[in-house]
Amino acid sequence: MKHFLTLALWVSLYVGAAHAFEPFEVRDIRVEGIQRTDAGTVFSYLPVKVGDVVDAERASAAVKALFATGFFNDVRLEQRDNVLVVILQERPAIASINVSGSKEFKAEQLEEGLRQVGLRESRIFDRALLDRAEQELKNQYISLGKYGVQIVTTVTPLERNRVAISFSIVEGRVAKIKEINLVGNEVFDEDTLLDEFSLSTSGLMTWYTDSDQYSRPKLQADLEALRSFYLNRGYIEFAIDSTQVSISPDKEQIFITVNMTEGQQYTVKSISLAGDLVLPREELSALIKVEPGETFSREDLTETSKLISDRLGDEGYAFASVNAVPELDRENSEVTFTLYVDPGRRVYVRRIRISGNDTTRDEVIRRKLRQFESAWYSAKNINRSRQRVDRLGFFSEVVVDTPSVPGTVDQVDLEIKVTERQTGNLSLGLGYSTTERVVITASLSQNNLLGTGNALSFTVNSGQVNQTYALSYTDPYFTDDGISRGFDLFRRDVDSTSTSVGAFNSSTTGAGIRFGVPVSEFDRINYGFQYELTELELFEESPPRYIDFVEEFGNITDAWPLTLGWARDKRNSVIYTTAGTTQRVNGELSVPLGDLTYYRLTYRVQWYYPLTKQLTTFTEGRFGYGDGYDDQSLPFYKNYFAGGVNTVRGYAPGSLGPKDVNGSSLGGPRQVIGRFEVLFPVPGLSKDQSTRMALFVDAGMVGEDYDYIFSQMRASAGVAFSWFSPLGPLRFSWAQPLNDEPGDELEQFQFTIGNQF
Repeated sequence: MKHFLTLALWVSLYVGAAHAFEPFEVRDIRVEGIQRTDAGTVFSYLPVKVGDVVDAERASAAVKALFATGFFNDVRLEQRDNVLVVILQERPAIASINVSGSKEFKAEQLEEGLRQVGLRESRIFDRALLDRAEQELKNQYISLGKYGVQIVTTVTPLERNRVAISFSIVEGRVAKIKEINLVGNEVFDEDTLLDEFSLSTSGLMTWYTDSDQYSRPKLQADLEALRSFYLNRGYIEFAIDSTQVSISPDKEQIFITVNMTEGQQYTVKSISLAGDLVLPREELSALIKVEPGETFSREDLTETSKLISDRLGDEGYAFASVNAVPELDRENSEVTFTLYVDPGRRVYVRRIRISGNDTTRDEVIRRKLRQFESAWYSAKNINRSRQRVDRLGFFSEVVVDTPSVPGTVDQVDLEIKVTERQTGNLSLGLGYSTTERVVITASLSQNNLLGTGNALSFTVNSGQVNQTYALSYTDPYFTDDGISRGFDLFRRDVDSTSTSVGAFNSSTTGAGIRFGVPVSEFDRINYGFQYELTELELFEESPPRYIDFVEEFGNITDAWPLTLGWARDKRNSVIYTTAGTTQRVNGELSVPLGDLTYYRLTYRVQWYYPLTKQLTTFTEGRFGYGDGYDDQSLPFYKNYFAGGVNTVRGYAPGSLGPKDVNGSSLGGPRQVIGRFEVLFPVPGLSKDQSTRMALFVDAGMVGEDYDYIFSQMRASAGVAFSWFSPLGPLRFSWAQPLNDEPGDELEQFQFTIGNQF
């Protein structure tokens, strides 16, 4: 009935606007009432021309056509002595749009959103469009959980048939999740299941995570996480029956109820392979992670399918699929799986396309790839390529896609989409100890200079004890096969008079050149040559061995050390590491071109091992050995030292090890450092990988020989916190010495701050 009345109204309008028309031949057409619209525009829409015969039906069609333009509020046609007169009333134009009362968004952001829906200055005013614009503004706030937002729209007429539109916004408060109720769970308690949710009720850290703000996409993700929780524990028939989300009358509280059916738990009876296996059955069977007799886990089954698909992908079968078909035995709570393997056609990569690298040159990315154009598709090489590009550190995200080439069945393109991040880095370090007081360290670096992948850095350490000025430049691809070359200029000043180390001042100036040679995907050999000139200043309280050294070699000495090292890095991530190892061996040999002849050898190993999805253990061992040759000893300022944030936390820097008669630390030519940490998410922020905590135990010592080191080992334990904040990385640690002795200098709290530009 409503549609009938609307139609009748429009017909009456058209008939009324075109009534009293006796058919006549149009000798002229005149347009009246327009102010902004050009007459030519009206003529272009008017389906009547001079010389046409107009009757009531044709006049009605003309009125409809002009109304359809949306430019006019009223259209009338009149006949004046064979002249067709078109009388128009234009819709007003929008003179201005103003948004006030917004705190969550800048007014410019909201106005841009209005322009995207078509509401902008100089456009024809349309009430329906205004309603859509108002709803768009509400949606912006609803996305932030502000369901109670109120928007008052005012349309003010202005001269020359214009209007001013203003939106007054009362944002209201964010609606918080008051309750999340789970109904139907019998095997697992509610707290255990809610740990799988990213959404939560308000708590101590929800001001930071916003996890208490309802979001439909987040809820769907949480329901999938809940489903995975049950499926990974054998509940194959688990089902979510319904989900209800309600809001309180004041629109400030959200209530969520999830109804579920758990079903029974199944164990795996057997699992077999079928289909076109391509590769030997024994090889594919070795990839199956699902074991008969064990509780079914969808995670293991998914991993099995992925391993088989990836293995086939390494042979060029890019579209291989593995479908698991279950057969349930409900009486015995057992399930049998058959994995149907379909390798598809073997394909090769036609082209490699890179996008998103506005600054970084294509060649910087391409030289890291292990998948090549016109080569057989290899899932292993593609994954390794993505890892190598990601490890450059130039991009916040690296996405790899392999779309099919249209019109072919055996070709794909490799598309690499990167999101660049700021590669310039300004790092600030701040520490406090009872000896050095406040220590500030600054480092200015650019790891992707002009998009070339080359690195340039300048480091300044302005501590009371150590002052360092270093300029470094590295070209990681000095040659096409990946040999790197770097140059270093540095000056190191040490004033140990305010520390526990024996009193001396030194100033070392040097320069060097270094090279790096890749010998495998994970291994690299580094070597170099540099020159060092050291000037020493001693005092009355300086240790006798320092005085003996100066009497033998003088206050100014030079050395020409050769460096040789080997590094292996098999971590799964540089920033948020959960698995893998790193090993480094570094050797330094001062050749007899200068005053000093000595050598130093250091070995460092780090091992990350995942205990669970959230717990990772970190183990580090460090060993150092140094001595002189040609009847010389290791220079005292080349000794190893222990204590401090990088060795044994809880003790002042350099305070551990042998001491002089007056209690000053001397360091030593031997070093042993050990660390063990349990890394875990911050409570309440388990989904946020920008934060992390650790419980740690450190141990270490330096000395003249290893027997002394192990007998005098110092240890500490504590807690550490790290956060990759918008301002840069923040790291805090608090350590409690476990076996400190009288005379040990302690430093329990330490932190560092970093910033990007």
